[in-house]
Amino acid sequence: MFYQQKTKMPTKNKFLKQILLWRYKFISERQFVYALSILVGLLAGLGTAVLKNLTFFIENVIEGKFIKDFHYSLYFIFPIIGLVLVYYIKKKIIKKEIGHGISTTLHAVSKRNGIIEKYKMYASLITAPITVGFGGSAGLQGPAVSTGAALGSYVAQLFHMNAKTRMLLIGCATAGAMSSMFKAPVAAIIFAVEIFSLDLAFASLVPLLLASVSAVITSYFFFEKDALFGFELVDAFQIKDILYYVILGFGTGVASVYFSKIYFKITNFFKRIKKPIHKLIIGGFAIGIMLYLIPPLYGEGYGLINNLLNGNTAEALKDIPYKVDLTNIWIVIGFLFLIAIFKAIAMTTTFAAGGVGGIFIPTLFMGSALGNVFAKVINTLGGNVSESNFTLIGMTGLMAGVLHAPLTAIFLIAEITGGYELFVPLMLVAAISFAFTKYFIANSIYTTELAAKGELITHNKDKNVLMMMKIDRLIEKNFKAVNPDMLLGEMLTKAVAKSTRNIFPVINKEKQFLGIVLLDDIRSFMFDTEMYNSITVETFMKSAPEIIFYDDSVEEIMRKFKTSDAWNLPVIKDEKYLGFISKSKLLTAYRNKLIEVTS
Repeated sequence: MFYQQKTKMPTKNKFLKQILLWRYKFISERQFVYALSILVGLLAGLGTAVLKNLTFFIENVIEGKFIKDFHYSLYFIFPIIGLVLVYYIKKKIIKKEIGHGISTTLHAVSKRNGIIEKYKMYASLITAPITVGFGGSAGLQGPAVSTGAALGSYVAQLFHMNAKTRMLLIGCATAGAMSSMFKAPVAAIIFAVEIFSLDLAFASLVPLLLASVSAVITSYFFFEKDALFGFELVDAFQIKDILYYVILGFGTGVASVYFSKIYFKITNFFKRIKKPIHKLIIGGFAIGIMLYLIPPLYGEGYGLINNLLNGNTAEALKDIPYKVDLTNIWIVIGFLFLIAIFKAIAMTTTFAAGGVGGIFIPTLFMGSALGNVFAKVINTLGGNVSESNFTLIGMTGLMAGVLHAPLTAIFLIAEITGGYELFVPLMLVAAISFAFTKYFIANSIYTTELAAKGELITHNKDKNVLMMMKIDRLIEKNFKAVNPDMLLGEMLTKAVAKSTRNIFPVINKEKQFLGIVLLDDIRSFMFDTEMYNSITVETFMKSAPEIIFYDDSVEEIMRKFKTSDAWNLPVIKDEKYLGFISKSKLLTAYRNKLIEVTS
């Protein structure tokens, strides 16, 4: 088998060829996948480390030399500079669209069999640190996933792995990127399973574990014990607060719906602006104004999250450029609420203006602010709850609602903060927020466009198989076409006598599909030579029982076969006839793809 493939598969060099030979001789397919999962985890961890370090470097250079001297005035200009740099890098160097990391990765998995363009291995590594480092109000998790997934896809292609393994390695890279970013290997595995709908079976669990662990080791190597969130759980869960957590769950659900709605509205507004430079100008100035008026929106916002977790509210709001009394609790509550509301607007505007980043961290930012606000309101009105705990669980609620990933939200927050004692409120708030948001928003920001096109991978294997099938490979073109003015005798000699089919599509000179003629319909006239020059094809033509449009999903095609009870249906693209799809070929292709996906 290998020697047959060897002549077809190009090897980069002799070294790679020797690896492939050694692999086939000495180790099994499963062992090789384990080895690749470790490699992919290391590469994803390394990519995430580079991403974080470049961002921190840019932030330190800017803050060290400029912000301290000119203070608030440059909060307006730096994000615009960052967006301009990203615009010219995309236009002059990359020359391709980067897209949002997790959404584009999901599309590659569902419609491209895990093939991701090579430029995505470095595109986000260059543009995301510039966007965020210069103050763009976005996160780095999406770019980290995009980079890791592209590396995973490249490794799979390099070693000639099949589509199923390619997708698994992309999942491993996703887990590795998150594990390295947050030092949360368990949550990283759950994230890969929940977002990419991977099977949590032995065949996929071990590679995910290996990738996640190898990535987190990489993170410890570069960042030692430094963590994004410096917080240790102090206050234990108290049953008397359970009603407050229920209210918080609904509150974060409302906030999640708001976050998603505002994202779609701003995105759709900018889609109507055709020229990228106009998007940059409008979006850049909008971001600049927001960051000038509300400086805590600058960058990812880890500082505010950590200060709220540790009870340092004054430090979290120290950059507010107004002369206000921060000892007045209601003023503090008002500013924190304002920050939470505008984070979704600033983040979406950053993307719409051409910036590159992720939504993961902004959801944590907004959740921390809202959870802290809720706790402050309770305590101000005479209650007694832990502000740090509510800050923490607010993050869980927003993540569960906005990302539609409640399990990831629970385990990530518990893992990165040591908050396992809060599992009950974490689960309660995540469940309520997710259920509430799901009622109003069917799909997450990551998956809405894919779901609308019928291209979303889910845990429904039947739908996944149908979605991954390619309509181009199902179309049969060996049907003899006739035109409506063709005489019966001409049809018999030019079409019927030369065809192995019993259906004849009727098309005009512009190749537009008009109908069909069945062999059974002309059978009684075939031997009546007197009719050959007196009857035209139009006499026998009838409508097709159903028509398949080129843009139809395979699931829709299956439905049309079922409702029409037909065995062959015509395919139309831009009103032009392409060919037929037969039920037998469709079912055979479905069976083969099912074996490929589930093996």
